[in-house]
Amino acid sequence: MKKDIFKKRIGRVISLSFIIYALSISSAAAQKFALVDMDFILKNIAAYERANEQLNQVSKKWQQEVEALQTEAQTMYRNYQNEVVFLSQEQKKAKQDEILEKEKQAAELKKKYFGPDGELFKKRTALMSPIQEEIYAAVKEIAEARGYQLILDRASDRGIIFGSPKADISNEVLRKLGYN
Repeated sequence: MKKDIFKKRIGRVISLSFIIYALSISSAAAQKFALVDMDFILKNIAAYERANEQLNQVSKKWQQEVEALQTEAQTMYRNYQNEVVFLSQEQKKAKQDEILEKEKQAAELKKKYFGPDGELFKKRTALMSPIQEEIYAAVKEIAEARGYQLILDRASDRGIIFGSPKADISNEVLRKLGYN
């Protein structure tokens, strides 16, 4: 008897789940979706390419500064190893402190330039945010004009297995931004 009641309840739950699933599919079919390829869009925006080049140059310069300090610390350590047998305890301690200080300077400089809130992050944000905001505004304007409820970035979302070229509005976004 209890098994029959249990089977009926399970049957109702499965039926209700199926109905909800069917309704969600039919309502999703009524929504309009589009795709954009942000990599494609960004590669066609000259300001983005210039900003990227500027970031690369600054990054290389700062990396050289950090590497120079690290090399200096390594040289100091090699020299210390060669002289250690001739040094007094006080001299050893002083040399070790100098080496540690140089390594600390290199680590602090690296953090200052490349840390999570470092200069490179700030510079990237300053250069890229206006471009990203301009793209977002164009995408939003197209979405509102065409009635899209969702626009996905096919370049960054690995969950998209296939997207029809008809659904890709990347060229339209570029035209909206004034690029061919």
